[in-house]
Amino acid sequence: MSTPLIPAEVLASPMTVAHIELAEAVTAHNYRPLPVVIATAEGAWVTDVDGRRYLDCLAGYSALNFGHRHPRLVAAAGDQLARVTLTSRAFYNDQLGPFARDLAALAGMDLVLPMNTGSEAVETAIKVARKWGYEVKGIPADQANIVVAADNFHGRTSTIISFSTEPVARAGFGPYMPGFRVVPFGDVAALAAAVDVHTAAILLEPIQGEAGVHIPPAGFLGQVRRLCTEQQVLFLADEIQSGLGRTGTTFACEHEAVVPDMYILGKALGGGIVPVSAVVARADVLGVIRPGSHGSTFGGNPLAAAVGRAVVELLGSGELQERARRLGQRLRERLEPLVGNGVLAIRSRGLWAGVDVDPALMSGRQLCERLMGKGVLTKDTHGSTVRLAPPIIIEETDLDWMTDQFAAVLAEVRLSVC
Repeated sequence: MSTPLIPAEVLASPMTVAHIELAEAVTAHNYRPLPVVIATAEGAWVTDVDGRRYLDCLAGYSALNFGHRHPRLVAAAGDQLARVTLTSRAFYNDQLGPFARDLAALAGMDLVLPMNTGSEAVETAIKVARKWGYEVKGIPADQANIVVAADNFHGRTSTIISFSTEPVARAGFGPYMPGFRVVPFGDVAALAAAVDVHTAAILLEPIQGEAGVHIPPAGFLGQVRRLCTEQQVLFLADEIQSGLGRTGTTFACEHEAVVPDMYILGKALGGGIVPVSAVVARADVLGVIRPGSHGSTFGGNPLAAAVGRAVVELLGSGELQERARRLGQRLRERLEPLVGNGVLAIRSRGLWAGVDVDPALMSGRQLCERLMGKGVLTKDTHGSTVRLAPPIIIEETDLDWMTDQFAAVLAEVRLSVC
């Protein structure tokens, strides 16, 4: 590990060092975590093994939209743990039907295909789109293509990295699966040019999270919707990070009053308690799936379904979506003065922001390390960008405190280089 720019006592803690050294010794090095060892959490705050508290402003990449250990979600999980946790889909369970019914209603769709992780949901969407292309659209066998956007992040399976443009995720894992066409994000002309009679679907994130909270040009999603309708192509919206309240609406597509043919959901659907994902679509789309053509031992298990249903109930009133909208506006207002003062640009929608730090001052990683030293946890991406995505339940005073720490770090580094 590199030496982080944080107070020396954090690194000097024998408890912290012991946990980090053990984890580094016995786990594959597919992550480079900040040197904090979390032991407990509640709401928007976490506590490390030495009793230090930190404000969680990553929220599990939006898996913790409702905070750590939300009482209603913990209660739903606890009640179900005392009854039955797994049956497999070889049998029915009493939680699956109510969960699927409520999630379909929330999305304005007909059917739900439950899975576990976000990558599984994207893989499921790809399979469904291809099968729909052959059975409904009439694409010749094995000729279907799917159009995707550059700088996408849909997961890290071998299929998904085949159309990734991120070298770290892709390099060294070939050969790659054919059948995908990559165009620039937000470029309607390029998208239209890539679509042909063999195109089954367009797969997009309405907002690209891993890329740094990249928001498409106004009207782009509406143009995608029209293109898909005109060309008999499915619009698959990957709302794994952007959905379920994060952007101030239930789904990010709602900002342009757009309804895709399929929502791909995950992360927050499990409330930060269990992995829950799903594809949600019309019956004429998901109807192409039949017994044996797709499955999952754990997908739709009663524990996951009980928690997922509780998540849907939380979103039912719209209060959390409105809170994300209101606090997101507050976040933007407090970040904007930093542009030109150590920050090059800010992109935000709801309670989700990508902040480009001036690389002449420090990298995104270094900024995160310094923020950790002040009690704020978040994550960098693509070198100089820091993502801010605190739980929607964060208190406004804590949000203000976080932006104060952000400003303080920038001021300290600017002073040190003068």
